[in-house]
Amino acid sequence: MTLRRVVAVTVIASVAIATFPWILSDFALSLALTCIMYAGLTVSWAMFSGVTNYLSLATAFFGIGAYVTAWGLGTVPYALLVPAGGLLAAAFAALVGAGILHLRGAYFAVLTFGLGELVRHAITYAEKTYAHTVGRVLVDAPETTIVFWTVLAVAALAVIAAFVVRANRFGLALAGIGSDEARAETLGVNTRRAKIVGFALSAFFAGALGAAMAVRWTYIEPNSVFNPFIGFQTVLIAMVGGASTIVGPLAASVVFSLLTEFLRLQFPYLFLMVLGALLILLVLYLPGGLASLWPTIRARFARGAARG
Repeated sequence: MTLRRVVAVTVIASVAIATFPWILSDFALSLALTCIMYAGLTVSWAMFSGVTNYLSLATAFFGIGAYVTAWGLGTVPYALLVPAGGLLAAAFAALVGAGILHLRGAYFAVLTFGLGELVRHAITYAEKTYAHTVGRVLVDAPETTIVFWTVLAVAALAVIAAFVVRANRFGLALAGIGSDEARAETLGVNTRRAKIVGFALSAFFAGALGAAMAVRWTYIEPNSVFNPFIGFQTVLIAMVGGASTIVGPLAASVVFSLLTEFLRLQFPYLFLMVLGALLILLVLYLPGGLASLWPTIRARFARGAARG
């Protein structure tokens, strides 16, 4: 699929989804908003980690974006807070990425997870010391429709950005890093710069989504927006969908979010156990994610068409 067609399909789908506030109930709209948020988070994660194999467990970027809105809402327009949250998260990612992106595997994963905890505790300390509070009540929040459209726009831009990255030389550089970083470097790729830029770009969309979603909560405190479950669920969705693809995580974000909500309602005390068992089965019997089913389905359709 050409880049122009990808942009056209994304825009058409976004326009159709933008009508949801007028046709869905409040519960269904809230569920759709969660699906869109995780779609944007998962695609932005796969944009960098899915191709480079640098497993990031950072929830810091989403939380940083959320706190930009928490600190600025009421004095700065919401439309400016969303990109500001993304830019601050990207700047932070570039800064820390310069120091930790030489690590790989479990070391990088543990450090990115610890990074979220470090930022959470730093903000908690700053809020208690200087603001004399742990959380903040968000007032003057925009209407639900505006929030929905904003989150949708950020997620759509993340999808387009992911396809743009995959289609140019920068995407090839990231793929080369994931395949064989030493070989990519010998072929002339500036791996350090590519990793920092890719990490920062991924963080930008996570931060912007955090800033956009923050107004959905009346009360913001560090434990809620730096929740490790957000980061873990993002990674799990990407792996279920197929982290090396873009369409796979998009489909998985919808399926996984709906499945999580269904299990939470039907098995409120066991849903994490049931969800974990399902994920284990998927990893064992579908290691390539949902995206790996598409070649099989296409081959079966081709055989059926040939027989017909």
